[in-house]
Amino acid sequence: HDNAVAESFFQLLKRERIKKKIYGTRDEARSDIFDYIEMFYNSKCRHGSSEQMPPAEYENLYYQRLRSV
Repeated sequence: HDNAVAESFFQLLKRERIKKKIYGTRDEARSDIFDYIEMFYNSKCRHGSSEQMPPAEYENLYYQRLRSV
């Protein structure tokens, strides 16, 4: 199995978020990582499988196309 996408994501997560912080609790870490994924990663990172658009933009385009059918 090819884990390149997951490995790339976790490398980016560690470099941009986790290594820069010390979390007081597991819940604090969980909340911060959730915010990173939902607010930054999913809205900013471009992916080849989505025509080089950020996932949030690609999802909006997908639903626009569905409504116009």
